[in-house]
This record gives sequence, C-alpha cells and structure tokens, in this order.
Amino acid sequence: MSEEISKSKLLSERLSLLYQVSKVIHSTLDSQEALQLIVSEAVRVMRASSGSLVLINPTTNFLEIHAAQNLSSTARKLKLRVGEGITGWVAQTGKPACVGDVAQDARYVSVRAGVRSELAVPLEVRGEVRGVINVDSERPAAFSWEDQELLQELAVLAATVIHNTWLYEQLRLKVMLFESLASVSRTINSTLNVDEALRAITKEACELMRARMCSLMLLDESRKWLDLRASFGAGDAYIKKPRLAVEDSLLGVVVRRKKSQQVANVQSDSRYQNVDLARRENLVSLLSVPLIFSGLTIGTLNVYTARPYNFSNEEVKILSALAELSAIAIEKARLYERVVDVEEQLRQNEKLSALGLLAAEVAHEIRNPLTVMKLLYHSLNLKFDAHDPRNKDARVIEAKIEHLNKIVEQILDFARTTEPKFAPVNLNDLVDELGLLVRHKLFNQNIRLVRDLQPDLPLVSGDAPQLEQALLNLILNAAEAMATGGTLTIRSRTILADSKPALVALECKDTGGGMSAEQKERAFKTMLTTTKSHGTGLGLAIVGRIIETHHGEIKIFSRAGRGTTIRILLPVK
Repeated sequence: MSEEISKSKLLSERLSLLYQVSKVIHSTLDSQEALQLIVSEAVRVMRASSGSLVLINPTTNFLEIHAAQNLSSTARKLKLRVGEGITGWVAQTGKPACVGDVAQDARYVSVRAGVRSELAVPLEVRGEVRGVINVDSERPAAFSWEDQELLQELAVLAATVIHNTWLYEQLRLKVMLFESLASVSRTINSTLNVDEALRAITKEACELMRARMCSLMLLDESRKWLDLRASFGAGDAYIKKPRLAVEDSLLGVVVRRKKSQQVANVQSDSRYQNVDLARRENLVSLLSVPLIFSGLTIGTLNVYTARPYNFSNEEVKILSALAELSAIAIEKARLYERVVDVEEQLRQNEKLSALGLLAAEVAHEIRNPLTVMKLLYHSLNLKFDAHDPRNKDARVIEAKIEHLNKIVEQILDFARTTEPKFAPVNLNDLVDELGLLVRHKLFNQNIRLVRDLQPDLPLVSGDAPQLEQALLNLILNAAEAMATGGTLTIRSRTILADSKPALVALECKDTGGGMSAEQKERAFKTMLTTTKSHGTGLGLAIVGRIIETHHGEIKIFSRAGRGTTIRILLPVK
C-alpha cells in the first residue's frame, strides 16, 4: 500500500512539474529562459548531477549546447558531431538511450568527470530530430523507465518552445527584412545615375543580409563576360580580380539558368574560381541571385558571409526581390542617361537649326546689297581693251559677284527645305514628351513644372518636330529666367469662335525676373542682335519664325519682377 502511495505521489509530483513548466514556457517569449527551466527541473526531479539541451546546427551538423545545468564553461563549449557519443547516437537514430554504466558503453564521450549513468532522449520538431535532452548522474543505474517518460514529455515541451521560437524569429526576420526592403526600394530608386544606383544596391544588400561582402556583376554587351560593377565590403584583391566568363563560372550558371545559387563554403568548392581570393578576403558562404529585367538576365547580385551559413528560403526570396528591384533601378538609370543623351542631341539639333536659320537670314540680308552691286556693275559698262590690265580686273570682279550670288542662292535654297510639313498634331502630347526630356534640368534648377492641359484639346495642323523645337526654346528660356528656382506653368486651352473651336492657345508662364520693354520689342524681330548678356539670342527668334510659318500668332505678357507669359495661338485643324 505504501508503495502505491509513493508511486501516486511521484506521479502527481511529475504531472505538477509538467503543468508548471508548460505554464511558464507559454507565458514567456524568452526561449532561453524556457529551455533553461526545462533542463533545471529535469535535473532536480530526477536527482541528476547535471543536464543539457543540445540542438543540431544545420550548417555545421554539430551538436551545440543551448541550455545546461551544473556544467562547467569548458564543458558547455564542447561540440559533438551527429553520431558521436551517446548524445550524438540519439540525435542520429531518433531513439532514447538509458545507460546504467557509461564506462561499459563504447559510445560514451566524457564531458564531466565522475559520471556513471546517462539518460538521453531525442528532441523532435514536426517529426524531425532537431536536438537531444540528456541528464547524467554520478550514481550507477540512476534513471528509471518513469524518468525516461518524464524526460520525453519535457522534450515535447522543449520542442514546442523551439518551434514557437523559430516561428517568432521567422516572423521577426520577415518584418525586419521587408522593412529593410522598403527602405532599399526608396534608396535605389531615388538615384538616376547608374553607378550611384549600383553602389546603393550593394550597400543596402550587404546590410540587409548582414553579410561580410556584397558584389554586383553585370553582363557586358557581348553577354559572354560578367564584369564587377559595384561592391560593398570588398578588399582590393576582390575588386581587381579578373572578369568571369559566363560559360564556365559558378556565377555564369546563375545567369544561364536564371536561378539563385547557394554555396556552403566557397573556400572549398571546386566550382568557385577564386578559392585563394576567398580565403584572403575571408569569404565563406555565398548566395547569388540573378538580376532579371523583361525576362532577360543582366547580371547577378551576390552576398558572402564570413562564417558558414545556410540561407533560409525567406532570405533567398528577399534577396531575389531586392535583385528584381535592382534590375528595374539599373534599367531606369540607364534609360535616364539615354534621355539625357537624347536631350543633348535635341539641343545640338536646335543649335544646328538655329544656325541654319541664321545663315538664311544673313544670306537674305547679303543678297539685297549684292543685287544692287551687280546691277551697278553692269550699268557702268566697263569695257577695256584686251591688252589693258583693267580688262582682266573687271572680269574677275564680275566672276566673284556671280560666285557670291550663287553661294547666297544655295544657302537660301537649303533654308527652304526647313519649310514645315503639315500634319495633325496634339500639343498636349508634345508638352508631355518635352516634360520627360527636360525634367532633370528643371529638377537640378529647383524648378517645379505644372501642366494645366485641357483634356479634349483639338488637334492643330503643323510640323510636330518644329513645334516641339519652339516649345523647347520657350521652356529653356523660362528655365534661364529662373536661375534660382521657381514654377513653370504650361497651359493649353481652346478659343471658340461662333461656338466652334477656332484656335488653340498654349501658354508658357515662368516666375522669373520678367522682361523689359526693349526686350519685348526686339524678342522676335531678328536673330542678328540680342540683348542677352550671354547666349546666342536665337531662341525666341526661332520660335517666332516657326509660329509664323504655321500661320499662328505669338504674344508676350511680362512685367519686371512678375515673370513672363508667352502665348502661342495656332489655328485648329
């Protein structure tokens, strides 16, 4: 009877223990506190000498102590491989082990002197052995079947703690990574220079993944070589390393397959081409993801750690998302640079067009006095004797006058080819296109562009390139008038006549210093004089000439210190 009472009392005590431990571990987010409680209570209830809870490191496959009771600091640092020692055997087989005399067990590895018996049970998380809980004693055959059952119940509780901790850590990591990703997105998309974008990408990727180093490789034009374009945390040796062939390199596989690649240790992987370099730079684990834009791989984004590391699926997804954003940012920066080039070409074309118009005006002004000279020369009837030296001089003068006249006619004939080729034109579309071309210039000058465009604006009949050139000149003149910043407003409206659209009005209004009466008077008259302190003075003259050839009208409204508004009126098609 007393034996049954003792058993009942022991059972009650152990059930109470399981309840108390369960209550504690479900009331705290501190996994270390919960695991330490489990080990301490196991040692106390089973009257063990010491105990520990070890987890399998998935990268190194070592058993590492995460909680312990009555173990020295030296013993806590001991790492066994899966399969090594009684603990390692339990981790490998997934079976419990109760050893009454460790001296008689070949599997035993001594951790603490004086140990005679040991009990170890597997710690399973979702059906997979992730660690071991063990207790040992200085007494032989110290542990019973009931002790094993209790330790297995405690292992179930520990598994719950570990699972919940991992879930919490994964969620915390996700939140942190997505917050970082949002920050990265803002950073890399705030720059329009390719090199700045690449530097921002590698820096943010390195910090986001807590990596030792990050590099970004881009394909060259032949798509046969990967060139290092940016890095963060890299040493000189890595920066100066040779370019990689897509055909026979590890990163080339990422490019060709368009899939991420993970390497546990590049210092010992035969596929990695720069093993010695990796050792010098202390690069260990590698995760490489492709940079893909419009279905085409343009390079790779690579992160290296300084210790063995197994990148989780979430981390691979996050870096892949960053790579996708990076590819967009790179192409955006490249397109921006092309826009800058196009704008520069447009400016050069504008200069050439201006020079053409200027040459035509010069030729026109020369032709009138040249015609008078030609008429007067013939009226003089200069005929000299064949042997008179003046006869040859007169013939030379006549030939040179004819030569000049032909040059003037050729220039005027060339200028006539700039006559507009009329077709339906939507002025709102021209404004939108030019807004894209000049946006960086306006941004750099702190000028805000406001477009107030009538949605159903009627078409006009005109030459789109010439009208675009005229509007570009107005925008550039307005920007020049607002050297310290301001607002540029472009407005389009329909002017009715007899309740029908008759004219389209396009206004360009700036907040600059305005124009003087003399400047307004001379603005469209000639290209041969200017009141500007710098520049050619051709801009508004070109605008005036273009609008004139389009049968339109142009007006200036300006007051000193109040800005300038230039209004163009064009007939509806």
